[in-house]
Amino acid sequence: MDERTRAPQTAIGGRLLDRAVGFALTAVQPVTPRTLAHRTPCASWDLAMLLLHLGDSLAALHEGLRAGRVETQPGPPPDDPVSALRVRAVRLLRASAALKTVTVGDRRLPGELMLGAGAIEVAVHGWDISQATGEGRPVPPLLASDLLAICPLVMPGPPRRPLFADPVEPAPDAAPGDRLVALLGRRPLR
Repeated sequence: MDERTRAPQTAIGGRLLDRAVGFALTAVQPVTPRTLAHRTPCASWDLAMLLLHLGDSLAALHEGLRAGRVETQPGPPPDDPVSALRVRAVRLLRASAALKTVTVGDRRLPGELMLGAGAIEVAVHGWDISQATGEGRPVPPLLASDLLAICPLVMPGPPRRPLFADPVEPAPDAAPGDRLVALLGRRPLR
């Protein structure tokens, strides 16, 4: 089986979201109250804002899988955004086994594609968190390759703003993780 065939089946068929969440949870380990004010690769966001956004994204994914629709509105900010993010991640992973069609606004999306889109969101924001804490962890190569394979299925075409920044050109020899974050408008730091 060649790489082009394997990646989408692996990505959509199962553990992609688990792997992305694992990467993001590793990225939040060094977060401290002092680092919450650090800037992130996301324009005009500090780490505290990014953690709240990612927590809200996890809650929306959970609702989509549990209820078959996404209507969640962001709630009040938690006292401890890292703990809240961890709790939401666990809830999401427990719900991710129940794939169904999900209604988001006026669109219906197969559960596998919602999980794929969620995995991209979680992994790239995990990268953002890792940059803000100074750890600088890349998205793991196999995870990034699988995510790149499904990006054409879940990402809008141009114009992508305000949901996504314009892509940047990665280095010719860029690793899969650097190509992924560049596709989503981030400049890899290497």
